[in-house]
Amino acid sequence: MGHHCPSGHTVDFFLNQNNLLLIAVAIGAGLMLAWPMLQRSRSGAALSPAQAVQMMNHQHAVLVDIRDASAFQAGHIPQARNLPVADFEKKAATLPKNKPIILVCDQGKSAMPAATKLRALGLTEVTVLEGGLRAWAAAGMPVTANK
Repeated sequence: MGHHCPSGHTVDFFLNQNNLLLIAVAIGAGLMLAWPMLQRSRSGAALSPAQAVQMMNHQHAVLVDIRDASAFQAGHIPQARNLPVADFEKKAATLPKNKPIILVCDQGKSAMPAATKLRALGLTEVTVLEGGLRAWAAAGMPVTANK
């Protein structure tokens, strides 16, 4: 009725030691390629607004708005603290070392180098809000202004 496949052919493939080694190498190579991405997401990749909220709820992450005070007062995320990049050297010590920190800027661009700067100052868990305040507002998240 049709074609006949040789029985046990695939089993032999896995039992053969050389092939096992090849499979292990292939899996290892895949992990090596994925590793930078995994590392990036842990050590400061950008978070979507929804991921940021989850991080705040579950890990008590601290939102830090790195724009200047006037931009901050014009509109910011309700729970955010204002710490402009210019004050990092002086005030980075006031940030909690035991909680993740999520940096917020206008569009997510200036927060990346700022995250690198904070890590250099000894804060390990620093991430960035992807798309900044604009993405947050676009996602329908609350924004408050100091009138």
